[in-house]
Order: sequence, then structure tokens, then C-alpha cells
Amino acid sequence: MEYKVLFTVFITVFIAELGDKTQLATLLFAADKEVSKLTVFIGASLALVAAAGIGVLAGSAMSHYINEKYLHYVAGIGFVAIGIWMLVKA
Repeated sequence: MEYKVLFTVFITVFIAELGDKTQLATLLFAADKEVSKLTVFIGASLALVAAAGIGVLAGSAMSHYINEKYLHYVAGIGFVAIGIWMLVKA
């Protein structure tokens, strides 16, 4: 296992997920006093694992057809574009 990659991916995804719609939705489900917090945790965890799995599969498939360097450029431009869009909407 490549621990440097593991740590980098963990930190990047962890920071990206803080305060986003997924975390807020999970917070709202967990705020219901009649709902098991363990059930909310397991459901949210499985959803995030499934979403990450789709991302890994899509990235792996795209890497067979598109040069990794260009994928990095597209991802970087996408993140910058989303950031600008968020600033404009604020």
C-alpha cells in the first residue's frame, strides 16, 4: 500500500467533505431523536463508499483513454471553476 497516496487522498477528501451538502444531510438525519445514530452513520458511510467506488472506476476507465496529465488539468480547472462559481453566488 502506498501510504503517501492514502494520506493525501484521505486529507483531500476529508477537507472537501467538511461542511458540504452530504455532511449537512447526515447531520439532519442524526438530529432526529427517534433515529438510530448507528444506522445514520452506516447509511452515510455506505453511500460515501459507493460514491468513491464510482469515482475510482470512472477515473480508472478514463485513464485508459485520456492522458493522466490532461485529467489533472481538467480536474484542476474544474475545481477552480467551482470555486469561482461559489464566490459569485455568495
